[in-house]
Amino acid sequence: MVSKTDDIPASVPNCNPVDLADEAGDGAQEPSKARLKDSCGCEHSADTAMVNGDGAHEHTEEAELKQDGNGEADGGEESNEQEVIVIQDTGFTVKIQAPGTEPFDLQVSPQEMVQEIHQVLMDREDTCHRTCFSLQLDGNVLDNFAELKSIEGLQEGSLLKVVEEPYTVREARIHVRHIRDLLKSLDPSDAYNGVDCNSLSFLSIFTDGDLGDSGKRKKKGNELEQIDCTPPEHILPGSKERPLVPLQPQNKDWKPMQCLKVLTMSGWNPPPGNRKMHGDLMYLYIVTVEERHVSVTASTRGFYLNQSTTYTFNPKPANPSFLSHSLVELLSQISPAFKKNFTALQKKRVQRHPFERIATPFQVYSWTAPQVDHAMDCVRAEDAYTSRLGYEEHIPGQTRDWNEELQTTRELPRKNLPERLLRERAIFKVHSDFAAAATRGAMAVIDGNVMAINPGEETRMQMFIWNNIFFSLGFDVRDHYRELGGDAAAHAAPTNDLNGVRAYGAVDVEGLYTLGTVVVDYRGYRVTAQSIIPGILEREQEQSVIYGSIDFGKTVVSHSKYLELLEKTSRPLKVQRHGVLNEKNDTVELCSSVECKGIIGNDGRHYILDLLRTFPPDLNFLPVGGEELPPESQRQGFPRQHRHRLACLRQELIEAFVEHRYLLFMKMAALQLMQQKANKDTKTDTPAITETSETSTERNADTSQTETTASDSAHATEVSTDSTSQTDNSTSAASQAATDSEENSSKPATNGPLDPAATQNGECKSPLEGKELEESIPGLAQAKELAETLVAEDGSGIDPKSREVVLNACKAVGSISNTSFDIRFNPDIFSPGVRFPDDSTYDIQKQKQLLKDAAAFLVSCQIPSLVKDCLDHSALPMDGATLTEALRQRGINVRYLGTVLEFVDKTPAKAQLEHFYRIGISELITRCAKHIFKTYLQGVELSALSAAVSHFLNCFLSSFPDAVAHLPPDELVSRRKSRKRRNRVPGSGDNTAWASLTPSELWKNIASEAQSYYHFTIQCESVDQVVEKYGLQKTTLLREISVKTGIQILIKEYNFDSRHKPAFTEEDILNIFPVVKHVNPKASDAFHFFQSGQAKVQQGFLKEGCELINEALNLFNNVYGPMHVEICACLRLLARLNYIMGDHPEALSNQQKAVLMSERVLGIEHPNTIQEYMHLALYCFANGQLSTALKLLYRARYLMLLVCGEDHPEMALLDSNIGLVLHGVMEYDLSLRFLENALTINTKYHGPRSLKVALSHHLVARVYESKAEFRSALQHEKEGYTIYKNQMGEAHEKTKESSEYLKYLTQQAVALQRTMNEIYKNGSNASIMPLKFTAPSMASVLEQLNIINGIIFIPLSQKDLENLKAEVQRRQQLQELGKSEEPTEDSPLELEDKIPID
Repeated sequence: MVSKTDDIPASVPNCNPVDLADEAGDGAQEPSKARLKDSCGCEHSADTAMVNGDGAHEHTEEAELKQDGNGEADGGEESNEQEVIVIQDTGFTVKIQAPGTEPFDLQVSPQEMVQEIHQVLMDREDTCHRTCFSLQLDGNVLDNFAELKSIEGLQEGSLLKVVEEPYTVREARIHVRHIRDLLKSLDPSDAYNGVDCNSLSFLSIFTDGDLGDSGKRKKKGNELEQIDCTPPEHILPGSKERPLVPLQPQNKDWKPMQCLKVLTMSGWNPPPGNRKMHGDLMYLYIVTVEERHVSVTASTRGFYLNQSTTYTFNPKPANPSFLSHSLVELLSQISPAFKKNFTALQKKRVQRHPFERIATPFQVYSWTAPQVDHAMDCVRAEDAYTSRLGYEEHIPGQTRDWNEELQTTRELPRKNLPERLLRERAIFKVHSDFAAAATRGAMAVIDGNVMAINPGEETRMQMFIWNNIFFSLGFDVRDHYRELGGDAAAHAAPTNDLNGVRAYGAVDVEGLYTLGTVVVDYRGYRVTAQSIIPGILEREQEQSVIYGSIDFGKTVVSHSKYLELLEKTSRPLKVQRHGVLNEKNDTVELCSSVECKGIIGNDGRHYILDLLRTFPPDLNFLPVGGEELPPESQRQGFPRQHRHRLACLRQELIEAFVEHRYLLFMKMAALQLMQQKANKDTKTDTPAITETSETSTERNADTSQTETTASDSAHATEVSTDSTSQTDNSTSAASQAATDSEENSSKPATNGPLDPAATQNGECKSPLEGKELEESIPGLAQAKELAETLVAEDGSGIDPKSREVVLNACKAVGSISNTSFDIRFNPDIFSPGVRFPDDSTYDIQKQKQLLKDAAAFLVSCQIPSLVKDCLDHSALPMDGATLTEALRQRGINVRYLGTVLEFVDKTPAKAQLEHFYRIGISELITRCAKHIFKTYLQGVELSALSAAVSHFLNCFLSSFPDAVAHLPPDELVSRRKSRKRRNRVPGSGDNTAWASLTPSELWKNIASEAQSYYHFTIQCESVDQVVEKYGLQKTTLLREISVKTGIQILIKEYNFDSRHKPAFTEEDILNIFPVVKHVNPKASDAFHFFQSGQAKVQQGFLKEGCELINEALNLFNNVYGPMHVEICACLRLLARLNYIMGDHPEALSNQQKAVLMSERVLGIEHPNTIQEYMHLALYCFANGQLSTALKLLYRARYLMLLVCGEDHPEMALLDSNIGLVLHGVMEYDLSLRFLENALTINTKYHGPRSLKVALSHHLVARVYESKAEFRSALQHEKEGYTIYKNQMGEAHEKTKESSEYLKYLTQQAVALQRTMNEIYKNGSNASIMPLKFTAPSMASVLEQLNIINGIIFIPLSQKDLENLKAEVQRRQQLQELGKSEEPTEDSPLELEDKIPID
């Protein structure tokens, strides 16, 4: 069912899966200077239990997930590595003999199927035109689906013959489709139209093809090629224009060489009976470039010319008939132009990097596109009308049973690594196919092309089935959600349900099944697509539900098997098992929220659906009569009224909250134990005292920490891997235990206001804090260990005193068990209509308190922690998507955006958060506009769609005050016709109401939406006021709104600011795409390898880290195929390691793949892609490809200007890079413009006393020195020197270096002055001392580049490696002993500082 062809990019002629492994990979994290670039594309969405994607320490939850997920604890890396070897059997070579070509060698691996060799041959330049053939070994035909290792007699050097087979109708169609694909292989229109998982990539334009080759072609070395370094005007610092056109530079390859004018199905199809009996399969009509019109018969023996014309049918072969087995051979004989151009086209196609052509796993849409000519295309036309049902590639003769496929893949065995890989690959493949099919179906539903299953009902209540998928619209049907907020609730429920499906899918309990779920927003409608439970359509819902409630808790049933299955998810998902009363007042046990329904399908599987309340309600947005929220929430103005009552907390928040409580629990237990030790004789009661003493030491620890330099906070990443017990693991060896300075054991854990310096959430600034604390309270460390042993045991066999300690700590943190730490939530608390039995009143109170605490935790800890991360630049959002990602990683829902912005507004360091505030405002405005656009579009009929969208954009962005809509001309809109059709297309009411929208009205609506939804006040009546007040860019707003709503616009320069005509016309709106949400199945084993690789690198074991990450890459490829965002992260990290270990060409090759993949999978202007461009530029420079490095940096700068404008901390890094490269090619004036801009931005965002600013001053000074302007150079270097002296002290190496450089500059300045005086005195015949004006050496420029990009080189001889290891181990031991000395800034091992892997 799941064919294996998809993961070998057939494109790479001699390659086997193992080789390809290095073609691929992506993930969890962004090892670049911006540590947690929240865009890390990692989407560790709710499903991995990670706090802040820290990846460094595993939590208990994660570890448990592993255990029940794989039915076994992970046997440590060793067993994994053993297993991995099983997969990589050594490859071998076979010879392949195809008709009319020389035999050639092909490298294969024993795991491959014969089919994969077929794929490779269909892609090779010389055999690509064959599709209908078999492979034979010694005259025996090989079975397509056999693995190579199972074939007798196949070994190193065997000869496989390619034998042409007779065609069938299916084979003939496949052949024509393949030829069409070859003809269109360089044509980007599929990428613009968002079909077949094609997407854009522009890297090759900037690198002139593949970097690997160009490196060899151009002369190596530091000879300065004559290059024009001046960037276009709009890229220079300070430029105000933001053109759109350069976003998609013209690719000369895309002006396709025309091979044929027309290739389509003939009107004479299908062949009549008597011709069928002559072997005719179908007829084609072709017009060659030479204007020759021919009619071709596809027969069982191949293709030949017949004598039919457009109007007369004569199927007899023409003379000559040119019978050929392949269409290409036939056309090459009748059209010289075809022969010439087809060969050239295939040459070009094969030269492109495979990553430019391989399909992505999920469709990526482009929000801009040029005007593409619409050419005739038989395959496209055929696809549109058969809607491809029945042509689902690998399933003979029927549509796919999605539910069966989705569930069977889950049931595959998972005992060892190869089994798990196979299972995960199957799950991933089916998911991506399902998402694609569901998206196609949802669009067909909204476009009115699918018949409803209840056609009699009004349109908003209709439901649809297409391709075995069930579709429903996001409206409140039959007042189902009336209590919960009507349509608003019905709109929110599908995404909540999807989060539930994602969470249960990640826990992966055997025997418990969820539905395939995809949520599609298209043309203002929300469509939910679900796979269908077998048998559910034949029965009424009441009969099928055997667990849960169909009326929000009025009637409730339960079922022992469901309780047993859900019990297994209870701990990882933190869901509390609880009783509720049914209509007869009997207690019914549940282990999920009441709406969660259990249905046993006709296939006997236990399904759960309606998971919209998997996570507990968010009390900040759920006012409940008679309930008081904690003061932290009240101070912020919570609880607030929300549109619906389905607001719930995110899984990430639950994880962070539990983690926080766990630290609190350990601390309380430890302190009480210490007390017992201290008070062995007398029983004095002093918990409060120790608690305060601890807090004060912590404060000291904090201040001392803040004064030390940046580099030791980098130490926070040192992971203590040798922690023993699992619980210990979860706290990353107590290094975070010191972080929450806010509890008093006397009053049970209210979340006090956060001390701004301390952070929450497992992101403790440095282990030092924890250690200092342990020294300052004698015996605390031992007490901690004791507490851990207590917690590790199950509470039996401990002396009663210690048991009492644990009991007190459990009570204080709200644990549900009295003998161990265990926090779970009851999702039904505060659900209207749910009643609880009387005997559980105490538990319910406790649960209510827990929910209030969690809501307060979000406001008092998570939001400040996010802002703090933005202040110290460990989170650097660049656009709306990365901002949302940053919020969600910390468990903050987007509805808190207004609260976050207000918090930033009140922060003393507001100036350093300007970039964050600006992105937040633009996100808030575009989201409000999206809400309004949604309802606006629902009233528009299809014929007016482009007019309506352009009118909306004019009202939103154009300065033209009275935008008037163009109604479609009357002759098309006959009233009578539209009345008839109105019932079919969703949406009713006056179809021209949209035309009356005015800019001032729209902006009024946006302001009131911001107020009512985000509780944020925007005082602006027009787009120009907003732009002025918040410093936004109209292009940025246009990009954000287009991406959020799926609009695709024509790429050209728009004049937004004209007051005389609107910016957009209806011709500018090219398309409207769906916005799709779905589950992203994960490659768990690969991810664990990736994480352990990162951990190894952070401890300084680069070699081992590199091996683990390569291994992860193999496994990612195995599961995801070659293209995926996690593979991208893998490649990026590998490239960085290659670079650090001195293998520049390899770094270049890996980084090039990472850039291509990021462009293809995330989008050409995604913040991640911009990052990747910067890394690639550095490696290009190191490889001596200066002009390419500059082009790449200019591209990155252009994209960044478009996405977030010039005023952003990341721009400083980019400009420093550009300035340095320009300095290297002696473009001093240009270089200064960029470096001085970087200096300004660094000063603004890092504060004038930061080391970054000192470095910026130094770089500027160096350029002035090269220009012999010593006075300016001295001035800047003095500034830098002062910063170093104040921050690091006189004795520090950096300070000394700076002072040496100052002396040198002074000497140079004096020498210059002397020479000048000499000239004045003696006129032209003066003897002039030669002055040393030196162009900087490439090496010195590279060294500076490495410094600013946070990379240090370690010359890795064997001896160095040994010393390095010894040093790292010594450090760790010291830390364990709690004696960690303050490391000095330049100690040789500041690896973390230089390789910030997250």
